[in-house]
Amino acid sequence: FANERAEAAGVADKVRFELIDYRDVAGTFDRITSVGMIEHVGARHFGEYFAKTHDLLAEDGIMLTHTIGRVGPPGSTDKWTRKYVFPGGYIPAMSELVTALEDNAWLISDIEVLRTHYAYTLAEWYRRTCQHEAEITALYDQRLFRMWQFYLAGAEQAFRNADMVNFQIQSVKSADVLPLTRDYMGEDAARLRAAEIAPRWHLEEHREAAE
Repeated sequence: FANERAEAAGVADKVRFELIDYRDVAGTFDRITSVGMIEHVGARHFGEYFAKTHDLLAEDGIMLTHTIGRVGPPGSTDKWTRKYVFPGGYIPAMSELVTALEDNAWLISDIEVLRTHYAYTLAEWYRRTCQHEAEITALYDQRLFRMWQFYLAGAEQAFRNADMVNFQIQSVKSADVLPLTRDYMGEDAARLRAAEIAPRWHLEEHREAAE
């Protein structure tokens, strides 16, 4: 799927997708972005993870860790989610990530906490899931469809009621690799939005057929 999307976007010669354990990655990178991965590393491996990424990053590089995070101290994953949705998954507390970063010689250069933002994403996923009930139940069954509805509805409320948030932690090896202020973030975001062409949603054909 990723290769197909890259081909459609005309960037297949510029990107490479690999299914590989992060501990087996070799080389040096000027940027590392971790999106939704740390939840699956496991709390006992946070130190190992940030040690490995520290080794992989160039001295003037930048790393961004994006993750769902729990509000408050470390906790545990509820049994239902652990069994049916994220086996082995764990939502970290900010204190756990900061400790692991500090213990592995990272300099934390910026932290952003997205509060209720993800609730809107989950609400849209719920809407689209309901919209495609027939296709989903044909592929799987009604039980899985209802379980997914239950999960998405519950997860949305976790973000609306400030039980869960999203953390974005920027970390570097050297303090002088970034501008002194955060202005560059807004400037870069505006530039990218102006140049962006919205991709065609990969399920759009199903929506059109349903209509």
